[in-house]
Amino acid sequence: MPNESQNFAWTPDKGYSSPTSSLNLGGRIVSCQRPLVMGILNVTDNSFYPGSRTPSPDAIRSRVEQIVAEGGDIVDVGACSTRPGSTPPTVDQELERLRMAISIVRELKPDLPISVDTYRASVADRLLEEFAVEMVNDVSAGEMDPEMFDVVAKWRVPYVLTHIQGTPLDMQTKPHYDDVVAELIDFFSERVERLTALGLCDLIVDPGFGFGKTIDHNYTLLKNLAAFRILGCPILAGLSRKSMLYRLLDISPDEALHATQTVDTIALLNGADILRVHDVLPAVQAVRIHEVYRRQANFR
Repeated sequence: MPNESQNFAWTPDKGYSSPTSSLNLGGRIVSCQRPLVMGILNVTDNSFYPGSRTPSPDAIRSRVEQIVAEGGDIVDVGACSTRPGSTPPTVDQELERLRMAISIVRELKPDLPISVDTYRASVADRLLEEFAVEMVNDVSAGEMDPEMFDVVAKWRVPYVLTHIQGTPLDMQTKPHYDDVVAELIDFFSERVERLTALGLCDLIVDPGFGFGKTIDHNYTLLKNLAAFRILGCPILAGLSRKSMLYRLLDISPDEALHATQTVDTIALLNGADILRVHDVLPAVQAVRIHEVYRRQANFR
């Protein structure tokens, strides 16, 4: 369980610093003292943001080159859309798409850490065996496939636990919480304890913006992001072009870049360690500005 006496107050020289300040990505120790940028590679034809769809080999190559050229630290490869109301592909379809994409990433950029975005334990297990991917990003934190914890513990791979209420098919059907921050901290505490008991050290928590939350829930989580420091894990914020932005502003996902930059900056100020984004360069620039800003002395 987290130690409630730990103090994660912001300081100008360090910002919000997590007790877990690095990740073991395939034998490479990567520091989280500077927030990391995770570029999204969607191998789908039905992602909520059309600009992120890269179903063909040529589109995948172009996207990988872009992520690296713009300064991305990790590529997050997914083949199963989690947009509200979406129907998942079969296991074989998901594996086929992911194998194609990961093969291209390994060929083009063998040193680029790969996160596989899947909630299926069998898919994660196969890709860890075949490609030694460096991270598993599970949108359900083991809720949609109870075998996932055993798989990530077996491979000792960094694991992103994302909170979702329900499933992608029904998650936006009247989501309800009495206290969204407290309930998510309890949710993560129990799972972090279980995974730690299995010997897994590199755990990352993602509040799951847009996954079974109202707009108010999402902004409450964003405002209180630093509260998740009590868990002792790096925090991932996936806010890019989401409905909490475009529905609030009455725009489309295509028009939500500036809004994304705004909330990504807020997330950094509130303690995010990893930004998961469609647009890598703006996020990299936000991280650089944030790093200079937080090093400045306080003047009163």
